[in-house]
Amino acid sequence: MSPTPENGPGLRLVQEAGSDDGAFAGLTTAFHDLDEYVALPRMSGLVLSPDGSRLVTQVATLNHDATKVHTALWEVYPTRARPARRLTRSAQGESGAAFTPDGDLLFTSSRPDADATEDAEKPLDKPALWVLPAGGGEARIVATRPGGVGGVKTARSSYAVVFTTDMHPNAKDGADDERLRTLRKDKKVSAILHDRYPVRYWDHDLGPEAPHLLGWHFRAGDDVARSVEVASRSTEHLKVSDLTPTPGHALREAQYDFSPDGTFVVSTWEIPQAKGAMRTVLVRIDVDTKERTVLVDDPDADLTSPVISPDGSAVVYVRESLATADTAPQQTLHLLPLGDPVEGTSASDVEPRRLVAHWDRWTTGHQWLPDGSGLVVTADQDGRAPVFAIDLASDTVEQLTSDDSAYSDLQVAPDARFVYALRSSYLAPPHPVRIHLAEDEHGRPRGTVTVLRAPAPPPTLPGTLTEVRTTAEDGREVRGWLAMPDGASAESPAPFLLWIHGGPLGSWNAWSWRWNPWLMVAQGYAVLLPDPALSTGYGQDFVQRGWGRWGAEPYTDLMAITDATVARDDVDETRTAAMGGSFGGYMANWVAGQTDRFRAIVTHASLWALEQFGPTTDVAFYWGREMSPEMAERYSPHRYVQNIVTPMLVVHGDKDYRVPVGEGLRLWYELLSSSQLAADDDGRTAHRFLYFPDENHWILSPQHAKVWYQVVSGFLAEHVLGEAPNGLPETLG
Repeated sequence: MSPTPENGPGLRLVQEAGSDDGAFAGLTTAFHDLDEYVALPRMSGLVLSPDGSRLVTQVATLNHDATKVHTALWEVYPTRARPARRLTRSAQGESGAAFTPDGDLLFTSSRPDADATEDAEKPLDKPALWVLPAGGGEARIVATRPGGVGGVKTARSSYAVVFTTDMHPNAKDGADDERLRTLRKDKKVSAILHDRYPVRYWDHDLGPEAPHLLGWHFRAGDDVARSVEVASRSTEHLKVSDLTPTPGHALREAQYDFSPDGTFVVSTWEIPQAKGAMRTVLVRIDVDTKERTVLVDDPDADLTSPVISPDGSAVVYVRESLATADTAPQQTLHLLPLGDPVEGTSASDVEPRRLVAHWDRWTTGHQWLPDGSGLVVTADQDGRAPVFAIDLASDTVEQLTSDDSAYSDLQVAPDARFVYALRSSYLAPPHPVRIHLAEDEHGRPRGTVTVLRAPAPPPTLPGTLTEVRTTAEDGREVRGWLAMPDGASAESPAPFLLWIHGGPLGSWNAWSWRWNPWLMVAQGYAVLLPDPALSTGYGQDFVQRGWGRWGAEPYTDLMAITDATVARDDVDETRTAAMGGSFGGYMANWVAGQTDRFRAIVTHASLWALEQFGPTTDVAFYWGREMSPEMAERYSPHRYVQNIVTPMLVVHGDKDYRVPVGEGLRLWYELLSSSQLAADDDGRTAHRFLYFPDENHWILSPQHAKVWYQVVSGFLAEHVLGEAPNGLPETLG
């Protein structure tokens, strides 16, 4: 049966297959076949044209040998008048879409440059800036840099663009940067000399390059591709200006917005602190003069996510207070007037104003209404992430959407009639929708959600989703999503899998391709996705009750909701397992040392010895705010290794710098040497260690994600279902 909008992709009947090809017995959906699952199209990002007539998203698909994914740009029609259509196609993929005022589409890609005088079919070493003209024609390069192009932002009403590129600290310009790159490559030098912290981040080394912010103006009314100086394969195809000639590492994780008239940028700016710490302030950068002015410097907070108002007179941003060992961080939304040059006022003349201080939620994705009267935002709430409207005059909040979904990538129509967004939940992956901001001519009320015609239909699920709520030890309500397999009943109860989320400041409220419960549901498991203490969307006090107490309320919350779930007659309380990654892996380790109720535990990228993790993670100063010596001693799972009687599958990637591989290595050795399932005289143990030399905190390569699920499912089948070991994937050798 071929995929259709009615049946979803991957709904088919096939013969059973062996474990090595990723297939499980009795295939019915893509979740029963790992090859089919990793091949499902994955949508992300959304950008709206200035006139509101075009929506563009990016869709990731597998390459020819199923070892990488690449993205293509697709157009989605806001009116639903036509099916979505593909705009770009190349083996290297395209991303980072942004519209010019005239509707030309800019994007980044390392696809070959057909206009090059040499090697016209050779992919570029780094992503370049391309333009796809609104009037039709082939995409063309408009800018290249030795360090690549990323983070493209266009002015809403002016013909200007800003983007980032990486440059060496001693490079004078693009040509000099290319010379230094060639020198290091030819001399085979990879050494990096650091003078400040940090030295690596997530999965990559920092330095010697650092991000710079570049600006470019082009002529109004011209086709962008014709208004630049396209010369051959030089380092600059157009006249750009380095807005931050000596940034150091201040733009390492920069979040910025471009003023509507293209005259200034508001950006985050990292500043070093004593004892290896970092903090972010907000700065204004003038495009013509390159003058940088600090707008807000709050010594007690990090400032992020600036978004400039449609008239350029104000900026909203998020303030996250710096945590301590006793106090969790708090995120609040603030507005800063930027002043009026005509009247001689500036941002320094006014104080930022906190918005909706009475509202106890952490906002994300905020966007201005076109007239500047308010904002639309998203926020985690009770296992969902609805869209909210904030009215600035009355300082009030209105919830616009009321379904069980999480919304992201908000885009407001220029006439303020609609908000476009990506919507997902554990019922469907991200897909484009239209949200009404006012009652329309057909009587559909404000907040009505219309599903747009997406590049691909949603996959058919192998079960149903329900909700579990219970009361924790301290009387607080704890909830989670429960994904149940088809056919589970009192006569045939499903084995149970507790899946603990990472973060820890997060929520199981949006679809995840990496942590997807339906792959385990397809094998018959009832999968619980709980939000224990420290989860977001339940108020600041819900975060606070778990802060610095990782092994207390977060653990007892998990046990309480597990008790409530296995009490169902369609769940088998005798066949249970627990699993988690990152902080979820920490909790899996903690669970292993506190109870023997589970038959198997899978711990991925997990924290094991907190006093070891603290100073070796990539952002030690952040974790050190919460991890006092007392906290690290009291709640470190390694102290309870002698209690562990449950078979554990340890998973870790060598390129994981957030939770360094030393955590996994120590956990593995101590399981074999000190747990109650230690290796016997012949070196045999029920524990297993799945190691990925080339992967990071996540397992991103499709072929390795497939191995991950194969090994996890086999381990659980052996210890939870009591099945004989069915052999490992042949690709493990």
